[in-house]
Amino acid sequence: MIGKITIGKDFYGVLAYNEKKVSEGVGYVIDSNIEHSTPVNMTNEFNMIRQLRPNLGNAVFHVSLNLPYQDQLDDKRFALLARDYLTEMGFDDNQFIMYRHSDSRLDHIHIIANWGMYSGKVTSDSNIKRRSRAVLNELELKYGLTQTLGKVNTKKPLTQNEIEKTLRTGVAPTKLILQDKIGSIILRSRDTAEFIKLLKAHNISPKFNISKTTGRVSGISFKHEGVIYKGSSLGKNYSWNNIKKHIDYEQDRDLTIVLENNNPIGEVGETPGAITNGPQRAFEMSTGNVERTQNVDAKPEHHLGKNKGIGWVAPLVDNNLWNAFKLELDEAERSKRRKRRKRKGLGR
Repeated sequence: MIGKITIGKDFYGVLAYNEKKVSEGVGYVIDSNIEHSTPVNMTNEFNMIRQLRPNLGNAVFHVSLNLPYQDQLDDKRFALLARDYLTEMGFDDNQFIMYRHSDSRLDHIHIIANWGMYSGKVTSDSNIKRRSRAVLNELELKYGLTQTLGKVNTKKPLTQNEIEKTLRTGVAPTKLILQDKIGSIILRSRDTAEFIKLLKAHNISPKFNISKTTGRVSGISFKHEGVIYKGSSLGKNYSWNNIKKHIDYEQDRDLTIVLENNNPIGEVGETPGAITNGPQRAFEMSTGNVERTQNVDAKPEHHLGKNKGIGWVAPLVDNNLWNAFKLELDEAERSKRRKRRKRKGLGR
């Protein structure tokens, strides 16, 4: 569900717009705590409360709530959702009126509310858009609607190395591919099993970080074409803490599914309480936070062969051109050569 907020000074304009939709047969009122009348009369009623705070410039709170095209709510449930929204946003002691429109592909309502309360106080507008997104996320779960992820500042940008590589090769970076595919899969997944199934159908192998003692999942990584990214390194929407808010996940019920994913039949891996070859260590590289798993007691970091990690076998450095670990090694070697040349020049 998408919420679009507008803050204004004049009640008449937004009321007249919605009443025009009513007269055209594509809009109607589904709930209100003021008398439904002409735009002039309703404006006067809003302004009676507004006069309690004569210095309040922007008194109009106008928000449209748009359902995803595949979702439906009857008038009663849409009105209940809208009431919940107003309450959570701090408009539980304010005048409001709600219109439902049917003139676009997305079913939606318009809510007009007074920032001024009946008590004479004013509803807070602090972080209004961020709070709205959080409230809508909760209401999507409560009313069984398709989950819509926030769009602002949720994806980690490309590193300089990744940008330069894209310009040289014209090949889309793995980070962007994962962000696009995983974001879509989260929205379409009903539960943990379907989430894993859809990831694998798109050639993405998930790996869950599981506590040996409690079985609690504390993180997730994604492997695609030989490159591994931690979910949080792709952006906050891709961290496990956020993903489990958007799918039906229960720790006790889904532990078997998660363990089977991490340790498929015939593959060497670690399960809670199992004996391993030694402690494991994960490396995060600054060129994109690509995660590689290495056995501390095995060969050193520069070893380029295959190395057993938790849940799968992955090389530290493979032949994939988009291996950020390899990019960092190359950059470090170039830096050393530049320093050696500089020292030689100073010694002459």
